[in-house]
Amino acid sequence: MNQVADLFTQNFIFIYFIYGLSFFSMGLAIFLEVGHASELDFADALRPLAVFGLLHGLHEWFEMFLLLQPAPDIAELSLGIAVIRISLLAISFLMLILFGIRLIIKPARKRVQWAVVGALFLLWGIGLVFVLYPQPASPEYIVAADVYTRYSLAIPGAILASLGLLIQRRRFIRLEMPGFGRDVLLAAVAFGLYGCVGQLFVSSSLVYPSIHINQDVFIRTFGFPVQVFRALMAVCIAVFIVRSLRAFEVENNRRLERLREEREAERRRLEEMRTELLHRTVIAQENERKRIARELHDETGQTLTALGLGLRGLSKSFVTNPQRAAEQADELVSLATSGLDELQRFIKGLRPPQLDDLGLLAAIRWCAGEMSEHYCVPIEVSGNNSEITLPPEVKVVLFRIAQEGVLNALKHSKPTEVTIDLQEETGLVYLRVEDNGSGFDFEGTMDDAAVKGYWGLLGMMERAALIGGKLKMRSKSGEGTVLEVKVKLD
Repeated sequence: MNQVADLFTQNFIFIYFIYGLSFFSMGLAIFLEVGHASELDFADALRPLAVFGLLHGLHEWFEMFLLLQPAPDIAELSLGIAVIRISLLAISFLMLILFGIRLIIKPARKRVQWAVVGALFLLWGIGLVFVLYPQPASPEYIVAADVYTRYSLAIPGAILASLGLLIQRRRFIRLEMPGFGRDVLLAAVAFGLYGCVGQLFVSSSLVYPSIHINQDVFIRTFGFPVQVFRALMAVCIAVFIVRSLRAFEVENNRRLERLREEREAERRRLEEMRTELLHRTVIAQENERKRIARELHDETGQTLTALGLGLRGLSKSFVTNPQRAAEQADELVSLATSGLDELQRFIKGLRPPQLDDLGLLAAIRWCAGEMSEHYCVPIEVSGNNSEITLPPEVKVVLFRIAQEGVLNALKHSKPTEVTIDLQEETGLVYLRVEDNGSGFDFEGTMDDAAVKGYWGLLGMMERAALIGGKLKMRSKSGEGTVLEVKVKLD
């Protein structure tokens, strides 16, 4: 057994190299991975573990470098080198403590996490002062400082990391990632052994209980140096932590799959809505045709019938009663004028001539005046007189949206005032319709519109989309409604 121990002792340089390489590689791998967006708490906790890996790897390589010097005995080290060694050791284990705390305490409680780390750092600093106080430059006390740092920071850090990884294992299992749960479980076991065994057997020093439990005891008990055990645990920790990093790839694949499913569901939903909207549009067109036919029959048709009958009577009255014929002619002129006015009103309702002759703003003013007179609600129209020539389809769509928006407000919200604002600029047209009516609960999503049957709103959205625009609506009960449309012109 002594021959085996001597063999390990003669190869300490290789052992420290593997020890440092394991942790340094782990830290580097984590830094390369955690830059990606992730919803896992594990991602935020891994950053201090990466710092631990890099710093602790450098510490072990520093130890290896010292072994390559002519006098590697720690008792002969200068105070400056000792400060570097202990600083690397302390900071690395503080990062390990932060890693464990971040896995245990919720990510939102950052201040609590840093408060715990700060308290442990303060306790370590106070204790270190007492350890070094008699002779800070003495090799014996420098060894004691190294041992104290491992007892006060390394062992708690490893325990916290182990507990945190056990908690993370349950989270992985809840996320249906049992394979990564096994990886972090094995990493937790390795951390526990690394801290409770590897950092318990230290150099013999003035710090209790290192006088009784130290590296010499370990090598007599197990037949090989404790550094070999630490290096073995470091390799295990690095392997299982790096394996667990594949969870981010799985998470990313799941997120992409979820996005594809949501996009496909959205496509199907929009297709169903378009189908329903088309169905309702066809019904609306048929109802509009019926209305036009009924109005032509009831009003224009009756007027023409009355004119025809009047003309027949007029032809007879010219001979028998010229005076009566003159009266009938006046009545027929009045009837024809009334019928012509009714026909013009009907034509304007289908498509106002102002839209083509005077522009969009003038057509909206005319429509607002008609609805204001009919519903006895003041409607204020504002806008700029732009010389921009809007495409015909843009003018029609914006006019119909303004008309539908005002009509919906007047019918359903009972406002006392409605305002319309139209701004035409180079490359952009902006329409805003606002009322101070009762409003309604509206979340601004097409799902709500479909569920609640706001097909007028869906129709306005569809019309705006057809000309490359976007319609937004804001409304709350008792706070009125605001409808906005922006259209970018080519």
